[in-house]
Amino acid sequence: MELPKIKREVERLANILGKAEDCLDQGELTVRIQKLDKIIAQSNFWKNPGTAYQLLQEIEYFIFYRQEKYRRWCAILEDIKAALELLESSNDEQLLQETQLNLRHLQQELETIEIQQLLSDPDDQMGTLVTIAAEGDGAEAQDWAYVLMRLYWNWGKNHNYQVHLVEIVDGDGGGINYATLEIVGRYVYGFLKSETGIHQLQRISPFNANGNLQTSLARVEVIPILDESLNLEIPEKDLEITKWRWHDGGVNRSETWVKVFHIPTGITIFCDQERSQMHNHEQALAILKSKLWALMQSQGVQDVTAIQPSRIKSLSEKPIREYILHPYTRAKDLRTHVETTSVRKVLNGNIDLFIKAYLQQQYQIWE
Repeated sequence: MELPKIKREVERLANILGKAEDCLDQGELTVRIQKLDKIIAQSNFWKNPGTAYQLLQEIEYFIFYRQEKYRRWCAILEDIKAALELLESSNDEQLLQETQLNLRHLQQELETIEIQQLLSDPDDQMGTLVTIAAEGDGAEAQDWAYVLMRLYWNWGKNHNYQVHLVEIVDGDGGGINYATLEIVGRYVYGFLKSETGIHQLQRISPFNANGNLQTSLARVEVIPILDESLNLEIPEKDLEITKWRWHDGGVNRSETWVKVFHIPTGITIFCDQERSQMHNHEQALAILKSKLWALMQSQGVQDVTAIQPSRIKSLSEKPIREYILHPYTRAKDLRTHVETTSVRKVLNGNIDLFIKAYLQQQYQIWE
């Protein structure tokens, strides 16, 4: 990278940091941290691990992102500026390489912050539930759904979020029929809301000896995790709950799955990942409440009984992205037209380029 290009990039990164500084209110930070400390000190803090983790994430965000990390980024940027002044008058190849390396590291860290600055909806800061479903009963679609589940799992882990598999139904020929991941952390929903829709894969079929080109579809639905303080109540008459527990002869083998069916909307939640039936029951209800809350928001109603099933429209029916592995490689977003040939990296969870472009399009912000 030539010096003029480095200078332009330094100016861009300084602008990002300037916007982050506008969000820093030391008095507000101190009050918020003190409030969170009092919550942690309560004896029942760890009763709900998911909520506890989210609060710890918030503390980490306030202390290490909004204060410590900001100071460190500013220091790195100043070091780069000082190095550029020296490079103006000297041809120090080693210093140039060190400057370029520091710049790349700063670019990577500020990429997430740049995306966060596009998130203004209150739900954007929530954790999220990501449901992946195969569009079709064949092994191709089921395998593709599994690949997408792994993609979002890796994305969450790469961003240091907590990721849990909360429901899964395996496919007949391998892969999955559908699965739901719970990804807990700050801004997860804001990042991943762009992923709702139909994802299309084109490749040479690994399940066909003839090596035919195959197109597979999978549906992704992303909704925010309901804030427990909202206390959404579902009438018991609207629920059909099936539980199963049995013992086979003298073997102490148990099944602890729970299926919750919401009669008015037809939503079914199946949870079997927790060791106890009680926890699977709680998890299934939590997922159902989040889905019903999302429906209430989309229909503009204040009560769960006011949801109109006839008005339920799935945003996940729209094709949003294609992944081509043959005869060439390309991953392309059909809304923003952003594309890359690094499909394997995308399938390993590197989707931030698509997320950023989608948010820029939504808020009509372009570089």
